[in-house]
Amino acid sequence: MAKHRAERRRMPWWQESFLLLVLALGASVLVKAFFVQMFFVPSASMHPTLIEDDRIVVEKVSMWDGQVDRGDVVVFKDPGGWLGATPVPTGFQKFLSIIGLYPEGGHLVKRVIGVGGDHVVCCDKRGRITVNGVALHEREYLPKHTAPSLKQFNVHVPEDAVWVMGDNRSNSEDSRYHQDQPGKGTVPAEDVVGRVGVIVWPLDRIQILHRPDTFEDVPPPTSP
Repeated sequence: MAKHRAERRRMPWWQESFLLLVLALGASVLVKAFFVQMFFVPSASMHPTLIEDDRIVVEKVSMWDGQVDRGDVVVFKDPGGWLGATPVPTGFQKFLSIIGLYPEGGHLVKRVIGVGGDHVVCCDKRGRITVNGVALHEREYLPKHTAPSLKQFNVHVPEDAVWVMGDNRSNSEDSRYHQDQPGKGTVPAEDVVGRVGVIVWPLDRIQILHRPDTFEDVPPPTSP
């Protein structure tokens, strides 16, 4: 008799399937919102670290406390006016984007050179970018025979903001080229989605990204 009642209380297969689908979608949304999210690289501005159509996974856990570190490659929302028109996704692509299965547009990927309070200058007598008076040794990630920057700048990064640059310095419209806009080229830290942790596609490009050692030598900013 008990077995008979248990069988009667069991949901039909289609209801169970629907419930499992809803739970799976809900879990995907939560994962995307708080843990990881997939993006694709649309341009050559981060050569050779990232190339066009690389699929990258951005981890958000390290951003929970709002801390962005120098040297990290990050994805951030367009602060306004950095991007031109972006392709409009289809309805199905929008749905996949919501659950983290389709790379979103309207974002940029660059390397953090300076954080809030930093004094970032181009360049010293040897053509190197300095942060808080210490020169960066960038050969680890810059393309061969590429100068750190041909565009001069002298910037004090506001608190809760970052100064970002593409690794492909001769082909990257980054913070250097938006100093006439609100923020003077800096990006609000709250617009940073997360840190690029790994390249997952194509297969021959799979790799984990690490923070370059040169940024460990940069001292904390001093008070103005």
